[in-house]
Amino acid sequence: MYFGGQAGGGKSDLLLGLSLTAQKRSIIFRRTYTQLRGGEGLLQRTSNIVGQYGRFVGRLNGWRLNNGRTIEFGAVETIADLSKWRGRAHDFKGFDELPEFLEAQYLFLIGWLRSTDPHQRTRVVGAGNPPLSDEGEWVIRRWAPWLDSQHNNPARPGELRWFARIEDKDVEVEDYQPFEHNGEIIRPRSRTFIPASLKQNQFLASTDYGSVLQGLPEPMRSQLLFGDFSVGRRDDPWQVIPSAWVDAAMRRWRSTPKPDGPATCSGLDVARGGAAKTALAQRWGNWFAEVKRWDGQDTPDGTQGRNIVTEAATRGGIINVDVIGPGAAVVDLCREVDLPVVPVNFGAGTKRHDRTNLLRFVNVRAFAYWSMREALDPENGDEVCLPPDNELRSDLCAARWMMRMHGIQIESKDDIIERLGRSPDAGDAVVMAAMPPLTMGVQVL
Repeated sequence: MYFGGQAGGGKSDLLLGLSLTAQKRSIIFRRTYTQLRGGEGLLQRTSNIVGQYGRFVGRLNGWRLNNGRTIEFGAVETIADLSKWRGRAHDFKGFDELPEFLEAQYLFLIGWLRSTDPHQRTRVVGAGNPPLSDEGEWVIRRWAPWLDSQHNNPARPGELRWFARIEDKDVEVEDYQPFEHNGEIIRPRSRTFIPASLKQNQFLASTDYGSVLQGLPEPMRSQLLFGDFSVGRRDDPWQVIPSAWVDAAMRRWRSTPKPDGPATCSGLDVARGGAAKTALAQRWGNWFAEVKRWDGQDTPDGTQGRNIVTEAATRGGIINVDVIGPGAAVVDLCREVDLPVVPVNFGAGTKRHDRTNLLRFVNVRAFAYWSMREALDPENGDEVCLPPDNELRSDLCAARWMMRMHGIQIESKDDIIERLGRSPDAGDAVVMAAMPPLTMGVQVL
C-alpha cells in the first residue's frame, strides 16, 4: 500500500501504529540514518509512544515491546547498503518518504517479507508525499492506476488491484487467484493507494501548519498542500533537458498525427541480458513514434538486434546503433547484409559545437544530449513531438551536465544508473534517433 499525498497526513504515525499494534516483527526504513535520528525523527517519535511498554534494544536499533513485538529501524543510503538486509525476514516492511528510495532498493528489501506464523498478516506500506524529483517517479509508475492521470484503467482510492511479476515484468491481473505460467504457480499480490490528508490528522489540523504549507513556492505548494501528483517535479539546476520542455513535446504529440512517408532516422540502444532493456526509437522529421522495448534477456547476442534493425529498416531511414558494448555485434551482423546502420560511439570525441557556435563538447554523448535539448527548446527549437511515456520523460530529464576545460560533459550512463536504479535505455534511443540534429542535416560521428 502507498499512503501519501498531503504533508501532515500522519504518514509516519501510520507506519508506527501498524508496527506497534498489528505486526509481530517490523522494520521501517528511511533513506539515511540522519533522517531517522535527527530532530523529531522516527526514533524519538517511537520512544514517545512506547514509553513504559517496551525497551530500546541497541542491536536491533529499535524497540522490543513487553508483549514480544519488535520494531527495527534501518537505512539504505546506497545500493551497497542493501547487503546488510539480505535474508532479514519481517512480517512488516515500512518505508518513510518512499519516493526518496530507488525502485531497485525497494524491490530488494521487500523480497524478505515473510512470517512463519500462518495467522500473521504480512504487508508492505510506503508513505510519502508526491515525488519532488524525477528519481522518485517510479512511485507513480508502480501505483499508476491511482496516480497516473494518463492510465487507461484508473482505480479509486483504496481500491484493491492485483499484480504479478511475470518474466520480470509487473503485470496487473484480474484477481488474487493463483495461476500457472511456464510451469510455475504465480500468486498475485494486492496493491492500493490511500490519500493522506492534513484535515484527517486531528493533531495537526487545528494548528497553523496548513498556513505554513500555503506559503511554499510552486510546485512544492501544490504537492504538499494538496497532495498533487500531477504537477512538475523540481528540476536539478544542472539538468540538461528541462522537464517542462519534455512535457510540452509530449502534449504536442497527442494533437499531431504521424507524418506520411518513410522514417527519417532510428536509434537503437542494445542491452545484453540483465535488467537493462533494448530500446528502439524512430522519428519522422520532428515526430517520434512510441519507443519499443525488449527485455535484455531477449537480446542475448547480435542476431536478435539485427532482426530488430531489419524490421525497422522497412520503414526507411538510417538506424543509429550504440556500439559501446553489445551494439558492436549488431552493427557487424547488419553490415554483412547491407542494412543502413551507423555506429554511434558516445564516448568518442567530437569537434562539433552548439547552435550558437560557442559551446564545445567533451564527447559525442554530450553533443547528442545537448542537441536534443536544443531541439526541445520552446523558443528556438524544432517543435519536437514526443510520445507520452513517463519512463522516457524520466530518462531524458535524468542527465546532468558540467563545464570542463574541453567543453560540456554529460554524466556517464553508469552514474545515471546508480542514481535512478535502472538504465535510461529509452532516453538514449530517442537521443540517437534525433541524430543528426533535426535542423542540421548532417550525421554525427
